[in-house]
Amino acid sequence: MKVLFASLGNYGHVFPLVPLAQAAHAAGHEVWFATNEQFHPIVEKAGLRPVTSGLTVPEAFIEAAGGQAFLDANGGDVQASDVPPEVLAALAVKAFGSVLPRSVFADLTPVIDSVRPDLVVYESLNPGAAFAAAAAGVPAVSQSIGRVSSDPLIPQELFATASDLGVADKIGQDPTLGNPYIDICPPAVQSQEFLASGVQVIPQRPASFSEPGELPASVTQGEGPLVYLSFGTVVGSAERLRTVIDGLLPLDVRVLVATSALVDPVELGELPDRVVALPWVPQPEVLRHATAVVHHGGHGTTLASLAAGLPQLILPAESDGFGNAPAVSATGAGRLLLGEDVSAKAVETEMRILLTDGAHREAARRMADEIAALPGPADTVARFAEFVG
Repeated sequence: MKVLFASLGNYGHVFPLVPLAQAAHAAGHEVWFATNEQFHPIVEKAGLRPVTSGLTVPEAFIEAAGGQAFLDANGGDVQASDVPPEVLAALAVKAFGSVLPRSVFADLTPVIDSVRPDLVVYESLNPGAAFAAAAAGVPAVSQSIGRVSSDPLIPQELFATASDLGVADKIGQDPTLGNPYIDICPPAVQSQEFLASGVQVIPQRPASFSEPGELPASVTQGEGPLVYLSFGTVVGSAERLRTVIDGLLPLDVRVLVATSALVDPVELGELPDRVVALPWVPQPEVLRHATAVVHHGGHGTTLASLAAGLPQLILPAESDGFGNAPAVSATGAGRLLLGEDVSAKAVETEMRILLTDGAHREAARRMADEIAALPGPADTVARFAEFVG
């Protein structure tokens, strides 16, 4: 079978879809992986065949803002976490509901005509791929990247885009455009409203993927609890990271900070030897050594921490986090701090609870067991014939 996978150009969109594509390739299917060319080296290292599709997510936000990057008064870049929430929300509607789908549709239409796939598998925030498949009469299936958002504005914009592209009568009017939905978010954390919507859901456990890399000996061989701190690749800032670090310093823990390309570790100031800050780390490997996680609530880190059975403290900084944080907290596997409640002292207090309260550790282990019991990517690949038939 020829299978075309399609992801938006962003780490949080590419990485969750790669394990299923690798499983399809291992099963003997012909596999292509469509995403922005910036991510082609990652796709190639994963043993997959890349094709170019769409803008990156940051590029789409810039286009949604009228072609202007976010700049401060001195002409420097402004991070997404520093943009007023109402402005960011409005840009997200336009970026995900119009700019990205149109870009992907334009790029994938000739690809589908050339490859002639039997099935298109797209990550859930890449509906432009579903539009291109529908226009060509190719069956499609969606894979989640995390918990479903209940924001009604993006679907409104999206269906208007579908009408403009001439595919409105070829797609369903439900959250998955009428396509089956491979869900890597465990039911206990997923939106109950979505699960009750009647969509055909194919459960699949989240499989970790990251570029390989080595960790310092202080992380892999050090003694005592290890706290992993990451604000992902979109909303990190030196100030937010330093606030958390200062909250962790009074605790008897080691700390590994993943700053991403957004923050130079030097910006964090002087750090004790037990705090290591690196621009990039292989997250799956880190989680095998970690005791607890502090993060922004992005889908990838949230699901990976749940799968690893680690209690987590979530400090939401954008839309994913504001949905994931209360959902994880409700399971008992984590805690959250919001807005003005975030301070070094509050982080210290919350982390003391997470590290000493057995109930949180037990809830995290319970979630890990539930996730481990879900079907894996290879099981989903075995069902591909159902989606085509």
